[in-house]
Amino acid sequence: MRGMRHWFAASCLGLIAWLGLELCTFAHEARPAYLLLRQTTPDTFDLLWKVPAQGDNLRLGLYVRLPDTAERLNESHGMFVGGAYVERWRFREPNALVGSTIQIDGLRHTLTDVLVRIERLDGTTQIARLAPESPSLKVTAAPSGWEVVSTYFWIGVEHILLGVDHLLFVLGLLLIVNTTSALVKTITAFTIAHSITLALSVFSVIHVPDAPLNAMIALSILFLGPEVVRKWRGQSSFTIRHPWFVSFVFGLMHGIGFASGLSMTGIPHGEIPSALLFFNLGVEAGQLAFVLVAIWVTMSLRTLELDRAWWSRRIPAYVVGSLGAFWTIQRCLILVGLG
Repeated sequence: MRGMRHWFAASCLGLIAWLGLELCTFAHEARPAYLLLRQTTPDTFDLLWKVPAQGDNLRLGLYVRLPDTAERLNESHGMFVGGAYVERWRFREPNALVGSTIQIDGLRHTLTDVLVRIERLDGTTQIARLAPESPSLKVTAAPSGWEVVSTYFWIGVEHILLGVDHLLFVLGLLLIVNTTSALVKTITAFTIAHSITLALSVFSVIHVPDAPLNAMIALSILFLGPEVVRKWRGQSSFTIRHPWFVSFVFGLMHGIGFASGLSMTGIPHGEIPSALLFFNLGVEAGQLAFVLVAIWVTMSLRTLELDRAWWSRRIPAYVVGSLGAFWTIQRCLILVGLG
């Protein structure tokens, strides 16, 4: 039993260290790329390709590979706009792409995904989500209506699970609450708050530039670090007594961050309600999965009596505070043009 405890402790420490490195590297890089193919004549298409970018000179190395039968009709025109690199061109394909394969080169080496949308002259639309493990799409003649639902749902799931800064904020909240009722109230408040600002952002009611928004999200994580330390020291504060309130206030900012992942997909106006609904359901599903895993780890520590070890209390607090501080400094430097 003692050997098992040491093995479990070593595994947890290794996992925490690995997660720390991953979090530093991939925080908030969960924005999808977007490919729009709009049919203009029976055999020609206008192509719009939008790739996540940082600043005005650094973009993800993702490139569209059309079938060999496609003939480009003009040169591409690209520019950096609003945190993305956007390019457009026109091509001809004799079979209207039906039965052809479209591939995204470089996608296997990233953590992002690509939303592909094909709009045809007959009014039908094919939507698909390409991921690192499945970077290609075979164009069909009769797209399924289920595609919109499943595509935006899984984009929501991946956005929260890859948006590690959002997850770290949720982890900080979990480390503060100690009763089931407090947990339910806190997570519910976070859900309501980010759902409100997600909807307002998608409908363009509110807008916050990416740089200050990312800095504020990092600051919300940094804020929780000292509160977690106070908690395991047996001290009290407004946050510890009312975590649901802090969860709601900061959840408003995180909701705007969620909207950045959805807005990158260029949703047509008619699909905004369904896309928003299923994207948000995906975010909630991913968030719930993370909370359940965190609870399972906590229960495992208690079962093995490892919750009495110093690292089981201190390391999570220092991970939240340290990464929050790192991201705050990093993003503030970007905000002032020094990053």
